[in-house]
Amino acid sequence: KWHRIAHRSWSKVVQCILEVFRPHSPPPHTHILAVLLNPGCWQYGVMLNRFAAVSEVKQRLQGPHPTSPTQPSSIPHPGPPPSLQCFIHPSPVRYPSPPHRQGQLKPYYLMNAASLLPVLALGVEEGDRVLDLCSAPGGKALAILQTADPAPLCCNEMDPHRRDWLAKTLESFIPQSLSSTSEAGMYDKVLLDAPCSNDRSWLFSGPGGEQHGAVRLRERARLPTLQTQLLRYISALAAVRPGGVAVYSTCTLSRSENQEVVEAVLNTCPGVELQDLEEELALPLQEHFTFTPLGHTPSLGLLVVPQQGQTWGPMFLSRALWFEWST
Repeated sequence: KWHRIAHRSWSKVVQCILEVFRPHSPPPHTHILAVLLNPGCWQYGVMLNRFAAVSEVKQRLQGPHPTSPTQPSSIPHPGPPPSLQCFIHPSPVRYPSPPHRQGQLKPYYLMNAASLLPVLALGVEEGDRVLDLCSAPGGKALAILQTADPAPLCCNEMDPHRRDWLAKTLESFIPQSLSSTSEAGMYDKVLLDAPCSNDRSWLFSGPGGEQHGAVRLRERARLPTLQTQLLRYISALAAVRPGGVAVYSTCTLSRSENQEVVEAVLNTCPGVELQDLEEELALPLQEHFTFTPLGHTPSLGLLVVPQQGQTWGPMFLSRALWFEWST
């Protein structure tokens, strides 16, 4: 009976959450929700760590998987040959988490492969000064360090618990020689993977009754204001040098946290110009990700939606070029 009551209570909370993002998510809603509500169908990406010995892991990934007749494929990187290597499997096969071995860096990082897209959009090159503004848990920072050697990569996280999580991630994957402190300044590239509703986590963060659900919905309603503030002058754009690039991303379907935040910044920051990511990312990667049209010209960004067989996302990303103020 206790289990049955908890389940009924949680179903009401889930329904409340679904009602919030149904009007903000692109059609068809049923296919997207079917994936989000079924963790058993979720796929996982395996990003190799160039700072560790990965030849054995790579051999296993490139060979037939023991539970599937099909083989995993590597996500192509648009542009020059990179050191970034991420393998994905066409089936919901979860590769085991890397074990912790004293004195050894972990050879790979498990992730939702759509999380790589904001990093690819950032286009980090050797020697770039890069800021990862809301960096925890650290997956995108690790991906940045797989693509190039920035000078430096500054990982920022305000929440103390998430900052500890970030530190543990970096310690597990990055050599100690690359860790240092740096002063604030102007950056060539800034990534703002903003605090958001995180649709997957919201649906599976545990039953808390209708009162808890109402609190979460109020928190969700406040997020667009925070996201706009973080992207505007006080944080992301304030840290970009003239001619530099900022990438804004979330892992929600909500239009109010995605397109509307970008629109709000465009309307109040005349020094910002959006860059189209269609030819650079969407077209080369459409075999691996389901991109949905956002119905806006010019485009405000890209939105990856989860579908059966391509369960990556949700992931929204938008890239802006910051110009110097004209006088």
